[in-house]
Amino acid sequence: MAIISNFYSLFLGSSPDWYKKTIIGFLILNPLLLFLLNSSGAAGNFIVGWILLLEFIFTLALALKCYPLQPGGLLAIEAIILGLTKPDSIYYEVEHNLQVILLLVFMVAGIYFMKNLMLVTFTKLLLKVHSKTKLSLLFCFVAAFLSAFLDALTVTAVLIAVIIGFYRVFHLAMSNLDFNNLDHDVTNDVSLSSKGVEELENFKSFLRDLVMHGVVGTALGGVCTIVGEPQNLLIAHVAGWEFMDFLIQMAPVTVPVFITGLVLCVLLEKLKLFTYGTHLPTEIKEIFLRYDEFEQSNQTPEYRARLTIEIIVGILLVLALAFHVAEVGIIGLGVIVLLTAFKGITDEHDIGPAFKEALPFTALLVVFFAIVSVIHEQDLFIPVINFVFSQPIDNQAPLFYLANGMLSAISDNVFVATVYISEIKDALDNGIITREHFDHLAVAVNTGTNIPSIATPNGQAAFLFLLTSAAAPLINLSYMRMVYMALPYTVVLTVVGLAAITIMF
Repeated sequence: MAIISNFYSLFLGSSPDWYKKTIIGFLILNPLLLFLLNSSGAAGNFIVGWILLLEFIFTLALALKCYPLQPGGLLAIEAIILGLTKPDSIYYEVEHNLQVILLLVFMVAGIYFMKNLMLVTFTKLLLKVHSKTKLSLLFCFVAAFLSAFLDALTVTAVLIAVIIGFYRVFHLAMSNLDFNNLDHDVTNDVSLSSKGVEELENFKSFLRDLVMHGVVGTALGGVCTIVGEPQNLLIAHVAGWEFMDFLIQMAPVTVPVFITGLVLCVLLEKLKLFTYGTHLPTEIKEIFLRYDEFEQSNQTPEYRARLTIEIIVGILLVLALAFHVAEVGIIGLGVIVLLTAFKGITDEHDIGPAFKEALPFTALLVVFFAIVSVIHEQDLFIPVINFVFSQPIDNQAPLFYLANGMLSAISDNVFVATVYISEIKDALDNGIITREHFDHLAVAVNTGTNIPSIATPNGQAAFLFLLTSAAAPLINLSYMRMVYMALPYTVVLTVVGLAAITIMF
């Protein structure tokens, strides 16, 4: 019994006891249900496949209790053992999404070596833009603009680096440490007075506002262009659209959604709805003024040279991404090589920390692809697809939009887009629909997988990356808090997108 007790205490580490028992319950329940359902002639694989998907979403929802890699990975391993998917199918999903994996491994590490530039730039913005509403709007607009021409995950990596940098400056000041110690551990608790605790909570709320406006901005911009999201490129390839073709086809939906998103950002801040509208405490702003003064007074020739190198490489990065000279991950590797070579970072132990932020999420994403392969293998979404195609042709575009949004919010939007665009391409090739109707449905697929999917972190890779990043626990950003803060954007933007599709098509 002592051995069993030791094994149990080690299982999932310091996670709450109820959480451990829930995961164990899932692992016991799934094979029992599969056996009972298949024995009674029911569609056991289909039902258990949906249950497994919901269980995985549960692990994402409680990411702050336990990182989802371990419990989600156990569910994925069980899915293979139960025959709900195969290793080859998982490998296919990984191979199909290799560009996203390379992006996470290399681009996020590249951004790490630009952290000085990011922190200096955004500190200047923080001090010069006195209005919280204007600052939030700026975060949202810039994130949207960059995501339209670069990549949403890259932009999110920048946002995460900025938020962690801001928190680190605050933590240094509260710990009575010199601003030179920017690489110190910010997870250690700082002894604060009751007033200090209140200021800290306000500061966390302030940072949550900014990063949520920013990450929603990545969705607003990402839907607009061929390079904004991975599924956009896939849809454009199947439809035969070039960059401008895609932009024009999407504009009737994306333009009103984009404008509405910016207006909503302002309203949420002004009206202080859904926990938005927290202002930066005066005492904390003084910390950043001191940090800015410190930066100005400690700009040695070597520091200025390093900052200049980061600026030059940053410009090259933007140009390379805008003109798509290579896959994003390969560009990220180039950024690492340039920054480390010219900044003199040549020791392996100095390079290694850059990869710590993204690799746990990369592993989690592969586990996510394992769950997606269950969806694929067990045809979990086929009933929804068949229902949409059975409807009158005039109703199909709005239904495609809603169906894609719903499925993307609980699954992978690249996978959903792949399934739907393949189905409508087959319908076009078989003469079931016209080319004009195909174009309308393709727009509905793209906007559906991009806009309503902001409802949940698993609906957008950028949202999930933020949730599982080092920034989330620092600012108390949980799964349900993200869902709640994204709710006004989800409802309003989904309705505007649906109205645009219904009116235009």
